[in-house]
Amino acid sequence: MISAYRPGTSPIHRLAAGPKMAALAIAGTGLFFVTGLIGTAAALSVSIALYLVARLTLRDLWSVLRPLLIVMIILVSAHAWLNGWAAAFAMGMRLGALVLLAGLVTLTTPSSAIMAAIETGLQPLVRLGVDVEKISLALSLALRFLPLIASVGAEVREAQRARGLDGSLVALAVPLLVRTLKMGEDIADAIDARGFGSARK
Repeated sequence: MISAYRPGTSPIHRLAAGPKMAALAIAGTGLFFVTGLIGTAAALSVSIALYLVARLTLRDLWSVLRPLLIVMIILVSAHAWLNGWAAAFAMGMRLGALVLLAGLVTLTTPSSAIMAAIETGLQPLVRLGVDVEKISLALSLALRFLPLIASVGAEVREAQRARGLDGSLVALAVPLLVRTLKMGEDIADAIDARGFGSARK
């Protein structure tokens, strides 16, 4: 979801990243205490309503739920077998509400603002000797590296498909691994050049 930011002027867009992430943490914790069908249905309805407040589309909402749909179906089915369908549906709606709220934060907040909020929130750890700047750098690199790896994987897959090797896992994994290691080395060199020489460690 790191590349999913949708620019806008809604009240949720204008809210600072820190309060949004704090609200997400509070809501996520509170959802675990909501167990009934009525309560979880209300939580899911509020999550959907917030998308309307943020002036996001149903397509945006679906883009958040779609990657986890199969997992959610499996979890609900397993929960139904163990605890009954009422508890399973309540769990599914609770999970759906939590996923939608998390997606709402990423859809309405630039990744740079999220990282700045995380760095600010970690500042109390400085007194314990924690290098907050390096933690922020590591998180930033991870968030930007994952979509890049996915893009490289798609390129390798297309190249192998053109060679008739699209069914070979090795033919996909080896070039992807080599290119990923090369990108990692280039990034490490760039970090060293900017004064973070110990970041490799």
